[in-house]
Amino acid sequence: MLAQLVYQEFLSTTKPWFLWLYTSMRSNSQQVRVRLLPNPRCFFDEPIHMKVDGLSPHQKVELRSKLRDDKGIIFKASALYSADSTGQVDLCLSPSLGGSYTGVEPMGLFWAMMPETPHRKLLKKNVLSSMMVDIEALHEDTGEILATETNERQFMTEGLRRIPLGMKHGRIRGTLFLPPGPGPFPGILDVYILGGGICEVRASLLANKGFVVLALAYSGFQDLPKTMPKYLDLEYFEEAITFLRRQPQVQGPGIGILSISKSGELALSMATFLSGISAIVWINGCNANVMTPLHYKDLVIPPLIPILENMTLTPSGLLDIRDSLPDQITERNRASVIPIERSGSRFLFVVSEDDRNWNSCLFAQQAAAQLRHHGKDNFEVVTYPRAGHFLEVPYMPHCPSGFHSAVGKVVVFGGETKAHHEAQLDLWRRVQEFFRTHLKDNSNTVQKARL
Repeated sequence: MLAQLVYQEFLSTTKPWFLWLYTSMRSNSQQVRVRLLPNPRCFFDEPIHMKVDGLSPHQKVELRSKLRDDKGIIFKASALYSADSTGQVDLCLSPSLGGSYTGVEPMGLFWAMMPETPHRKLLKKNVLSSMMVDIEALHEDTGEILATETNERQFMTEGLRRIPLGMKHGRIRGTLFLPPGPGPFPGILDVYILGGGICEVRASLLANKGFVVLALAYSGFQDLPKTMPKYLDLEYFEEAITFLRRQPQVQGPGIGILSISKSGELALSMATFLSGISAIVWINGCNANVMTPLHYKDLVIPPLIPILENMTLTPSGLLDIRDSLPDQITERNRASVIPIERSGSRFLFVVSEDDRNWNSCLFAQQAAAQLRHHGKDNFEVVTYPRAGHFLEVPYMPHCPSGFHSAVGKVVVFGGETKAHHEAQLDLWRRVQEFFRTHLKDNSNTVQKARL
């Protein structure tokens, strides 16, 4: 009986102490906050300033980021930080001590994201909705979530018009983006990789910058062929160019073409055989026609066919197809090379030195030599060391490997994550400057190609 009374007295006297400790810990946890400045909402290609406040001086905290793309794939990154003497972590000043990246990287939690499912490329189909990135601050020792915040990354500015193209627009399929205001604006035809479907991310973000952009589909979209057709019909793209140039908001006389990978040779073909094109951005493409014959009226350009024996396996068991294309300089293959010397367009050749999809460095050098041989200086070559094949918009996660639709297997695309991120930042600025410079109203810059 006495023992029970002593125990009850102990509880009555110690309970307030336990409650105080619990309340104190809970209060401290509630004081911690993640701040995204100047606003938790921004455009996908914009940086944010991230701070964590309310920590103990020099407290270690793990920051995590997570998003789910339009295919349901989860992408994640994490980094370990130490608060300063005031209990703050400022990602513009504080270095990451480990995790997905190290050092001072204000946007590391975004560009260093990797998919939980290997060999996946981030997919965003619907640019009308934002990409939501969840940020967590966790206690390093206990794993307790101290604070959370969500960054809403948008694709369309207020007043930007998105116009899907259907039957009333003829054969062409895609999406037209018109900036707010009457214009006129420089016009760009965005021809993404020809793996089917349509990608509007790059087009919508460029339209935010004051360009009229037509994101063009070629297969696997609406009533277009479900797979890549037996030949590329250049007249389809000519119809798209004509449609874009006729838009009253487009500043003439010529438009620009933005391409990447397989669409690079298509962009070179448009500049060579079609009129009304002033500037071409060619990103990690080829200077010859590949895989599929190219038709334009009575003209047929035969394709280079990859040599399967030239494909190799990496130590991790992935396929490396970089050197699979035959030498196009030989007499046998020379007919596949696009005769770009006939074009009066300006060219920006963009090269990743670690492109494992194919030897884009060699192809850019050959294209530049071809133009020089004919007395042309209408080109620039930009090279990015340690970058991989898919150079995208800023803060898009790096895709070092993935399923290749033409090969039917997972292949390596190359690149180191940080170097790839830095290349994407620089290229985004260059693309806009290049198009603004060469899409001015100067009739001398547009010449009709001679067949």
